Amino acid sequence: MAKKSNNRINPPLISVIVPIYGIERYIGLCIESIINQTYKNLEIILVEDGSPDRCPEICDLYARKDARIKVIHKTNGGLVSARKAGLELSHGEYVGYVDGDDWIGTGFYDSLYTAIASSDADVVCAGQSRELFNKCVHFTNYIPCGIYEGDNLANIKKNMVSYGAFYKPGITTYVWNKLFKRSLLYRYQMAVDERITIGEDAAVTYPVLMESQRVCVIDSSAYHYRQREDSMLKKCGSFASEAERLRYLHEYMSRCAKELDADNEYGLQKQFDEYILGICIMRSGGRLPGNAESSYSTFDDSYYGKKVIIYSAGTFGQQLKNRLDEGDHCTVVGWIDDDYWEYRRCCMDVDPVESVVRTDFDYILIAAVDCNVAEKITDRLIDCGISPKKILSVKCPENIRKFLLQQYLYKNE
Repeated sequence: MAKKSNNRINPPLISVIVPIYGIERYIGLCIESIINQTYKNLEIILVEDGSPDRCPEICDLYARKDARIKVIHKTNGGLVSARKAGLELSHGEYVGYVDGDDWIGTGFYDSLYTAIASSDADVVCAGQSRELFNKCVHFTNYIPCGIYEGDNLANIKKNMVSYGAFYKPGITTYVWNKLFKRSLLYRYQMAVDERITIGEDAAVTYPVLMESQRVCVIDSSAYHYRQREDSMLKKCGSFASEAERLRYLHEYMSRCAKELDADNEYGLQKQFDEYILGICIMRSGGRLPGNAESSYSTFDDSYYGKKVIIYSAGTFGQQLKNRLDEGDHCTVVGWIDDDYWEYRRCCMDVDPVESVVRTDFDYILIAAVDCNVAEKITDRLIDCGISPKKILSVKCPENIRKFLLQQYLYKNE
């Protein structure tokens, strides 16, 4: 099939939807980064979702400065509701999203348009950069760069959510590092259950990929995702309330799997189950809630009664530390992370990785669901002189994954 020409004389309109709530400190940089794109034919839709700060006034100010900006002021309804409102108003042939506390490099939409136009793809998937205070780390998809259609695209669909091992996604869940054909995106964005507040992006991204006839993957990391200080500290309460929210996601994505993969050609239900189980493990600290199963851990139980160090201070690490501090089956003697000083700025007692050589411990628990990440951390620890026998990572055998997901989500209904 011939590729569509990259029309630079009359480039098509791209609608950029920006949900905004409670981010007056960051929204200026976000909007400026979109205004200053080298790709100029943009429709910039700012969806002010009932923000309690000065975001409404800031949005209106920018609308007066640039005719490409449209502002929607609405009652707070959450991220899914805001994205729907922006998409309903949009007129672009293509649609992209930018979260209001992030920003994009000047050539971001130029690179996405070049890729989607030259390949005639339905969606182009890029990488991203994580911005944590003064540190920037670049990420790309596990699935290699290229244009995928036919049998090659079928292989992507079999691995897009769960890429051959527990648990790593072939294509990242995020909508904001992608560019979609509006005609394909509209149906799936507008169908998302607005009760979903965890996994909102996955509920759109993966159904769209399933319906795509051609997908382009590029390695651009010009989307800058801000890891905010207030988002680094995770709530460490009961998992029960999170389970209810995750049930909405699981039920919605299960319906999508039945509709989009009725013959189970792509193993979509299994992929969705593993994705949501990964979230459950991360947000519960890897320990099943409840009584009878409360002793179950996704780590080998050889650390029970021992002195342990937790590696990682992200969501999983924080939840794991809280669960271990609550119990009496081991003693936490250390907490380490490569970005320790950023976490210290959040008043978290985290030390550098190298401190393990000065600590008396029995085991290190790696708080990472992605097996590739865990393998890299293991190599790092071995390089520090730690015996592999003292390093434990998440173990989730395939034969018990469905059982675990049911226990996490539906046991206490």
